[in-house]
Amino acid sequence: MKIYTKTGDSGTTSLLGGARVSKAHIRIEAYGTVDELNSYVGLLRDQEVNSERKDFLKEIQDRLFTLGAELATEPGKDKVVKPSMFESDIEVLEKAMDEMDESLEPLKNFVLPGGHQAVSFAHLARCVCRRAERIAIALNDQEPVDALSVKYLNRLSDYLFILGRKMAAELGVEEVKWQPRG
Repeated sequence: MKIYTKTGDSGTTSLLGGARVSKAHIRIEAYGTVDELNSYVGLLRDQEVNSERKDFLKEIQDRLFTLGAELATEPGKDKVVKPSMFESDIEVLEKAMDEMDESLEPLKNFVLPGGHQAVSFAHLARCVCRRAERIAIALNDQEPVDALSVKYLNRLSDYLFILGRKMAAELGVEEVKWQPRG
């Protein structure tokens, strides 16, 4: 199978369902940002500190492909065959957060990103996730977006924040608490 089709040379691309839209369309921005997020989650999965979370992070990547397919589908094309998101996908993230949070110091301050390269990757992923959520919400203002997709992105950004904290603890890195001037 060839990767290049030349059909996008004019600045358009196809949605699932067949419609062609500008590559600058907000729908393309939405699933492109989810794709970027997926790459960051892959980077997190590759970190040694996450060796025991590799399978879980791979599952998140799978859900992000599912979410991307949802965002890439032309509105009203309900017959397009694609995987589905479920409420249980969100519950899995919540359970993982609760388990990680049990072993962490209670959060009393904002935490500055950083302290270790692996932890910084978690914060980058969190920020990209928040951006994907904002774009999906903006798209929803124009065209319908599955509410579960937005909810998943919201919960995933929380998961990535707690994962960063957990990674810092496992790496023995002190979290840098934000101390506002004053």
